[in-house]
Amino acid sequence: MSIASIEAQRTRRSLVAGTVGNFVEWYEFGAYGFFATVIAANFFSSTSTSDAESLIKTYASFALAFFFRPIGAAVFGRVGDRIGRRPTLILVLLLMTGSTTLIGVLPTYATVGAAAPWLLTLVRALQGLSAGGEFGGAVSIMTEFAPRTKRGLYGAWQSFTVALGLLVGAGLAAVLATVLSKDALNDWGWRVPFLLALPLGLVALWLRLRLDETPSFAKAQDQPPADKAEVAKAIALGIGRLMGWSAAGYTFLVVMPSYLQATLHATFQQALVATVLANLGFAVSIMPAGWLSDRIGRRPVMVTGAALVVVLALPLMNLLQDVGSSNAAKGAAVFAAGLVVGLMAGPGPAMLAEMFPTRARYTGLGLAYSLSNAVFSGSAGLIITELIKRTKNVDIPAYYVIATCAVSVIALLTLRGDDHRRELRD
Repeated sequence: MSIASIEAQRTRRSLVAGTVGNFVEWYEFGAYGFFATVIAANFFSSTSTSDAESLIKTYASFALAFFFRPIGAAVFGRVGDRIGRRPTLILVLLLMTGSTTLIGVLPTYATVGAAAPWLLTLVRALQGLSAGGEFGGAVSIMTEFAPRTKRGLYGAWQSFTVALGLLVGAGLAAVLATVLSKDALNDWGWRVPFLLALPLGLVALWLRLRLDETPSFAKAQDQPPADKAEVAKAIALGIGRLMGWSAAGYTFLVVMPSYLQATLHATFQQALVATVLANLGFAVSIMPAGWLSDRIGRRPVMVTGAALVVVLALPLMNLLQDVGSSNAAKGAAVFAAGLVVGLMAGPGPAMLAEMFPTRARYTGLGLAYSLSNAVFSGSAGLIITELIKRTKNVDIPAYYVIATCAVSVIALLTLRGDDHRRELRD
C-alpha cells in the first residue's frame, strides 16, 4: 500500500472516529429536548407542581449539564493536549455512553419521590463533563488530519453529525409517539432512546480504538507551551463568534418542540414534524457551507448566516404563530430557520481550530465551544420558557436569537480573510 493510500485511510478513519462520538452525544441531547414535556411529568411533577413549573425545572436540569461542559472541556482538554487526542476521546466516550444509558433506567418521581430529579440531574452533570471533552478532541482530530484546503469541509462533518444526531433523536421520538399510546409513551417509551445509546456507544468505542494519533500533536511536543493570555483572549473571541450559532441552533432545533406545544398549543406529533423539518434544513446546508468556506473564507459564509437570522427570525416566528398560515408555509419557515443556522455551523469547527496553536487546541476550542453552548444553548429553553411565562410575549424566541446573532456578526467580522488558506498553528 502506498504512503498516499495509508494517509488517505488514516484521514477517513479520523473522520469516522471523530464524528461518531459527537453523533451519540447530540442524539441523546436531542432526545432529552424532544421528550422534555414527558421527562418533566416523570421526574419533576408532584401534585403541587404545575406543568409550566415542571418544564422549567426540566430545562434547568438541561442547562446544568451544559454548565458542566466547560469543566469537562478544561479537564479533558488539558489531558488531550498533554497525552494525546486518541486516549482522551476513548475515555470521554466511555463516560458519555454510560451516563446516557443510565437515564434509561432511572426511577421516576412516582417511584422514589424527590430523589428522582436529583438522580437525573447528577447523570446530566456526568453527561455534561463528557460532552465538554468531546468537541475539542474530535475537531482537533479531524482538522489536524485534514488537508489544508479542506479543513472547512472536514470540520463540517462534526456539525453534520449534530444534525444527524438530532434528526435520529427526533425521528425516533416521532416513531414512538406514533406507534405507542400516550400512556405507554409516558410510562416506558421515553426510555428507549436513552437505552439505545449503549449499542451505539460500543460501536463508537470500536472505531476509536482503531484511531491513530495526529501528526500535529506528535510534532508539537517539542514546542514551548502556548501563551495563556493569548489563549484566553482567543477563547473570549471564539465565544462571541459562536454565540449566535449556539442560541439559534438550540432555539430552532431543540427548544422548538416544547415551545410549539406549550405556547402555540401544537400536538406532540406536530411539534416533532416541525423539528424534523428544521433539522433537515440544518443538515442540508452544513456540508456546502463548510466546502464554500474553503473556497471564499470562513468570514463571508458565517457572517451571512448570522445576519440572515437577525433579519428573518421575527417574520419566521410570526408565520408559525399565524393560525391562518398553511402547514406548507410553516414547514418552509422551520426548514429555512435550520438552513441559515447551518451556514454558521458548517465552517464553525474549522474556524475555531484555526484560532489556537496545537499545544492548546483541544483545550482552547473546547472551552470556547462549551462556554458558548453553556450560556446560549443550554440556557435557551430555560430563558425562553421563563420569559414567556412572565411577559406573555410569544415573540421571545425571536428576540433571543436576534440579540445573540447580532453580537456574533460583529465578532465574526474580525476574522482574517485568508485564515482558511493558512497552515494550522504549531
